[in-house]
Amino acid sequence: MTVASLLLILVAVVLLVAGLAGGSSPLLITSIAASLLAAVALVVGARQAAATRATTDRTAGRRGGPATSRGPYGSPVMEPEIPVQHVPPTVGTGWRQPPEPPSGSELRPRPAPGPGTDEAPVDEPDVQRVPPEDAAVVAQLLTPVHVVQGRPRYHLAACPHLLDRLPSRLPVAEAVELGFTPCARCAPATVLLADARPS
Repeated sequence: MTVASLLLILVAVVLLVAGLAGGSSPLLITSIAASLLAAVALVVGARQAAATRATTDRTAGRRGGPATSRGPYGSPVMEPEIPVQHVPPTVGTGWRQPPEPPSGSELRPRPAPGPGTDEAPVDEPDVQRVPPEDAAVVAQLLTPVHVVQGRPRYHLAACPHLLDRLPSRLPVAEAVELGFTPCARCAPATVLLADARPS
């Protein structure tokens, strides 16, 4: 349509020049008619081009390509692609990892209630008295003992104080390092020293 409108404009200019030169009114009227037809052809061509562009943009958008539109000066404007964030599903996946057993820092006994005192809960057994040299030997053994979270003593597995409690098992060296002291009821230091010394 653009080519047809350009040809009609050229014909209108030639007819206008001929009409003015020859003083012919019919040529001037024909020139005006050709100019109007050229204007109509330009409008129709512009609308067809716009419709074609819109169809192309819609089909490109359906195919997954970026949709474009024309800016104010006729240059194509790219619409930005919005990134889609992937979020893994959480329904029905259960625990990702089993809960961890308590760490050594959680097993640390509660501090004594008063400053500088070795007070323990009322139902806690007394501390087994051990000579310092024997305590140093026990503090290096890897034999397992039992401790109760928040309580200051370590025990043997058969200690009656452990009934109805949930003890944790750890090497005696680690229990001593964490601040636990031997229970006077089951006397773990005596038993551990007897097992450690050669007979």
